[in-house]
Amino acid sequence: MEDISYREFYIQNDEIKQKDSFNGEFITLGKSLYEVIRIEEGVPLFVEKNLKRLENSAKITNLILSISPEEIRKKINKLIQVNDVKIGNIKIVFNFFKDKCNFYAYFLKHNYPTKDQYDNGVDTIFFHGERRNPNAKIVNTEFRASVEAKMKENNAYEALLVDRNGNITEGSRSNIFMVKDKTVYTAPLEDVLPGTTRDSIIEVALKCGYEFKEKRINYKDVTKIDGMFISGTLSKVLPIRRIGTIQLNSSKNAAIRNIMAEYDKMIKEYITENRLLKI
Repeated sequence: MEDISYREFYIQNDEIKQKDSFNGEFITLGKSLYEVIRIEEGVPLFVEKNLKRLENSAKITNLILSISPEEIRKKINKLIQVNDVKIGNIKIVFNFFKDKCNFYAYFLKHNYPTKDQYDNGVDTIFFHGERRNPNAKIVNTEFRASVEAKMKENNAYEALLVDRNGNITEGSRSNIFMVKDKTVYTAPLEDVLPGTTRDSIIEVALKCGYEFKEKRINYKDVTKIDGMFISGTLSKVLPIRRIGTIQLNSSKNAAIRNIMAEYDKMIKEYITENRLLKI
């Protein structure tokens, strides 16, 4: 599996290059740390959180990033400018191969949820498997390929990962939240990738007056909850309609609807505050 640069230009180290010269096979070589940043109205959303997580991934894996967070932000802004793009997803990658670190930044083809999916929820599956290092965002092409094959086979939007103890940890590309009465639950931080949206969802849930708890929940107990939702760069806040054959009424749950609305409001406020800033 290799990446494809979707827009006209990408950045490799200090050079702006035409997409025709992009070779996404580098992602399969050595070790790669990466982040995906959503762009709305030309503004990189919550980029500070992405870069903080990237630094944490480097620390966990004992790797040294070749450029500073400030330089990364400048390159993200430059990529947006040269491609004249207002909306999309930028992937930034530090690829470590043969004692060399190369930096890449490029637009991915994005496929955001539809209005119908936000209104009615999405179909998901359980996938019994664990990331080798859940706290670090490292490219693992073999694991990703096996999950995506299972999702495609079941026509699922997302796969909910289940660990060796039967507990739901996270989605293959998202964090997972569950609601019961006035409490919002998610897996403990040590079990998951600390998603950039995750902290914002917790902040929003508390602001809306809900209790928040980190708790390990077994996949067999999902029939006891009121609803579940996905959070992530692509999905924002997205209700889950079904897990395999298990039906959920998540899209009608008041807590989930309130969190969706408040998170959208947070995004709009962030865009307003950062639109005119030179990052």
